[in-house]
Amino acid sequence: MARSPRSRTSSAAPQQSRFRRLATRTLKWGLAIGALLTIILAIAVGVAASNLPSFEELKRSPNGQTIRVRDINGAVIVSIGPAYGRWMPMEEMPEVMQQAMMAVEDRRFRYHPGVDPIGIARALYVTATGGGRLRATSTITQQLARNIFLSNTRTLDRKAREAVLAFALEWKFSKDEILELYLNKVYFGGGSYGVDAASRRFFGHGAEELNLSEAAIIAGLVKAPSRYSPTADAQAALSRADVVLDVMVDAGAITPAERAAAAPADVQLASEPNQNSARYFTDWALPQLDTLIDESAEPLDVWTTLDLDMQRSATAAIQANTPGGAQGAMIALDRDGAVRAMVGGRDYVTSNYNRATTAQRQPGSAWKLFVYMAALETGYRVDDAVVDEPVTIDGWSPRNSNGRFSGEMDIRTAFAYSINTVAAKIGQSIGTSAIASMARRFGITSELNNHPSMVLGTADVRLIDMTAAFAAVSAEGRAVQPYGISRVTTAGGELLYERRPEPAQQLVDSWVAAGITDLLQTAVNTGTGRAAQIGRPVAGKTGTTSSNKDGWFLGFSSGITTGVWMGRDDARAVGGLQGGAAPARAFADFMRVAVANRPVEPFNTEVELPQWQLESDEEAYFGEPGMELPVDENGMPIQIEPDYGANDGVTVEGEGAKPGETPPAKPKLNERWIDEMTGRRAQPPPRPSGPVVE
Repeated sequence: MARSPRSRTSSAAPQQSRFRRLATRTLKWGLAIGALLTIILAIAVGVAASNLPSFEELKRSPNGQTIRVRDINGAVIVSIGPAYGRWMPMEEMPEVMQQAMMAVEDRRFRYHPGVDPIGIARALYVTATGGGRLRATSTITQQLARNIFLSNTRTLDRKAREAVLAFALEWKFSKDEILELYLNKVYFGGGSYGVDAASRRFFGHGAEELNLSEAAIIAGLVKAPSRYSPTADAQAALSRADVVLDVMVDAGAITPAERAAAAPADVQLASEPNQNSARYFTDWALPQLDTLIDESAEPLDVWTTLDLDMQRSATAAIQANTPGGAQGAMIALDRDGAVRAMVGGRDYVTSNYNRATTAQRQPGSAWKLFVYMAALETGYRVDDAVVDEPVTIDGWSPRNSNGRFSGEMDIRTAFAYSINTVAAKIGQSIGTSAIASMARRFGITSELNNHPSMVLGTADVRLIDMTAAFAAVSAEGRAVQPYGISRVTTAGGELLYERRPEPAQQLVDSWVAAGITDLLQTAVNTGTGRAAQIGRPVAGKTGTTSSNKDGWFLGFSSGITTGVWMGRDDARAVGGLQGGAAPARAFADFMRVAVANRPVEPFNTEVELPQWQLESDEEAYFGEPGMELPVDENGMPIQIEPDYGANDGVTVEGEGAKPGETPPAKPKLNERWIDEMTGRRAQPPPRPSGPVVE
C-alpha cells in the first residue's frame, strides 16, 4: 500500500531538523574555535610584537662583516665576508627598485596585514583543481621575518611561526619601515645582502644610481639567487629581468612604453676581479687591521698599496721564469715601503703558503750586502786591493763557484763576481759580530751564528726582510718598513684610519749607502747580475745556495725595490738554478713594466768620505788592532762620556813645578780628547791599509 504525501512530509521534517541542528552546532563550534584561535593568535602576535627589537636595532649589526679590499686606484681586489652595502633609507631608494620588488614578490604588499589571504586562497584553489602542488605564498613581510629570525626549513611549524612574526612586524612597524628593512637585508646572490651591496657587486655603483633595467635584474634574483645571479649565469639573470618587467606592466607599476624602452641585455655588468695571486697580499695585509682600527661591525673599504697592474706583471714573471717543479716568490716595495706587488707562490689556489713573507731560506751571496756594508763602515773602500786566493779560517775553506782563484783585484770586482774567498777574509778582518750587527740594524730578525761561513749567507731569512734591507740602501741608508694598508673607511666614507709618514731612522751614513750602491750597480752592469739589466740604472745582487737549492735576486731602480726567490719547498736541489739566471730574468721582466712610467734615476755613488777616512795611516791614532770603537747592540758607535779628572790620583812633577807641589793636570788621553783634537764626531774602527790578508 503506498504511503500518503502527508506521511512522507512528516518523515522528512525530522531529518531536515536534525541537519539544521547539526549545521548550526557545527557553525557555532567553528565560530567558537575560530574565535579561540583568533584570541590565541592575537596573544601570540602581541607577545611577539612586544619582544621584537626596535627598528634601529634591526638595522644594525648584520651577521658578518664585509671588507672590500681596494688597490691604489680604488679597484676592488677582493670582497671578503658577506657583502652588506650602505644602508639605503626609503627616501633614497630608487622608486623603480621599490616598484620592481613589490610587483614580482608581493603585489598586494600595501594592503595585507602581513599574510596575504588572497594569495593563500589562490594557491589552495590551484592545488585543489589539479594545477600542481601547494606552492609557497610568502609575502615580503613573511620573507623578512624568515630572513631575520628563522631558518629556511620547510615545515608547518616554521611556517606558523613565520606567519605570527609577520603579523607582529606589521603591528609594530609601518609598511615603509618593513620594505626598507627588506630591501636592505634580503639576499641577492653573489654574497650580497641588500640592494646597495647587490648593485655594487653586479654593476659597480651604488643603489642610488639604479635604472629600470638594473632594478629588474636585482628584483629577479630573490626567487633563486644562486640560479639567476649574474656572476653565475648572466643570460639567466637577463631573461629573468624580462619576466620582472612584464610583471611590472601587468601590475601597473610601469607603462608599456617604459617596458619597451628598458633593455636588460644592454646593462654593463661589473667585471670579476682576479682574486688569485692578489690573495697572498690580502692574507698578509688584512690581519693588520686589528692594530690599526677599533673593532667595527660596519662594512669596510680597505685602501691598500697594491698596484694591480704591477701585481699581474709580477705574477706573469714568476710563472714564466720559475723552473719546473720549483716555487717562486716576489715582492716589490716603493721608496716609502709601500708594497706594490706580492706573489707568494706560482698559484694561490693550489698552495696559499706565502713564500714572500713566511718562508725562511738561506740567501747565499745576497747576504754579502751586509758583509760589504760593514766593511765599508769599518774603513774599506770600493777600490781597495784584495786577493782571491785559498784561505782557511777555523778549519773552514771556502770555494768560489767557478772553482778558480783570480789573484789580486779590487773590492768592486770581488763583489761584482761574488768572490767567496774575499768575503771570507773580510769577515775574518772585521769580525762576524759586525756583520750580524749590520744585518740586525737592517731588519733581519732570524737567528744568526758567528761561524766564519755566515758571510756566505748560511742563516735563514725571509724574502720580505731582505727586500726591505735593499730598499733601505736605495733610500740612502734610511730604514724602510713594508706596509700594505694606506687608509680604512666605512662603506659610507667615514675615515677610520689613514697612514701618516714618519721620520725614517738613518741606519748607515749616506757615504756607506753610496759605496754599497756602487758595488750593487757594478754587479748588474758587469758581474753575476747581468740578466737583470732593463735599459736603465739597476743595482742588485744575486744569491745562490749550495747544490742550487735556492736562487735569489734583489735589486732596485727608479724607486722600486724588488726581491725574487726561487726554490723547492722541500729544499731539494733544482737543476741549473742560480740567482743570476731565472730569478734575475724574473726581476727584469717585472721591473720593465713596474718602472716604465717612471723617470730614469741615476744612482748616487759619489762617496764623500768622512774626515777620518781621509787621514793618513800615521794620523789615525787608533789604527792598531785591538783599539776598535765600542758599539751597541745595533752596531752603532757608543759615545764615550768625557772624563776630565785632575790626574787620576797621580802626582807628577813636571818642568817648572815646585817641590811638593802638584803641577797643572795634563789632558787625559781618552777618546773624547782625541775627538776634540782631530775634529771627528766619533772615532771609527781602523781602516785596513793594503790588501786584506789573514
